[in-house]
Formats: sequence, C-alpha cells, structure tokens
Amino acid sequence: QVQLVESGGGLVQAGGSLRLSCAASGSFFRLVAMGWYRQAPGKQRELVARITNGGNTNYADSVKGRFTISRDNAKNTVYLQMNSLKPEDTAVYYCNAETVIPPKTYWGQGTQVTVSS
Repeated sequence: QVQLVESGGGLVQAGGSLRLSCAASGSFFRLVAMGWYRQAPGKQRELVARITNGGNTNYADSVKGRFTISRDNAKNTVYLQMNSLKPEDTAVYYCNAETVIPPKTYWGQGTQVTVSS
C-alpha cells in the first residue's frame, strides 16, 4: 500500500507561482512513476505532468514552459513547480504514484489551487 500526502496548494494571483509537494509512504517495492493530475469543476481529471524513476518527464501542452516536475527518489517525493499561473490553472491537483509489483495506481487526497485574475 502507498499513502500520498500533498501540500503546497493555495490562492495566488495570476502570474504568480506555487510549489506542490507529494510524499509517498507505506510498504512498496518501488514507485516507477509519480505525477500530478488536476480536475477543474465540471471537467474531467487530466494529466498535468509525470516523471518516471529514471527521470523521463511528460507534460500537458497547456503547462509546458510554465510547470516543472521533479522527483527525489530517496525521499519518494515529487514536486511540481508552477510558474506564470493562469486562472485556467485553477483546479484540485492530485498526486499520483504507480507501482509494478503489484501493478497499481495510487492517488492523494488532492490540494486546491486557485488562481485569481
């Protein structure tokens, strides 16, 4: 089992920055990937950014050049640095972690990010 605890959400003005953190704990062999998803009211949950334990990353087109995902494998922690925030970035952001033994996906409880115009 993997427990994910997120922190760092909040209210920020457009153009500002926030940094999200997500720490994984529990009993697991290895997290092969961690990432961030978001869900705005009335919309489906979407991938924001993902990073593998080898350091490969992928981003949603809407955040490329503004958001950076990073990971501390020793601490099983993933970060999302969000710069140049826009009102359309407002959503609940969920941390995600994937294991292969067994093959499972885990979710955090979500953290609210609100960007005011």
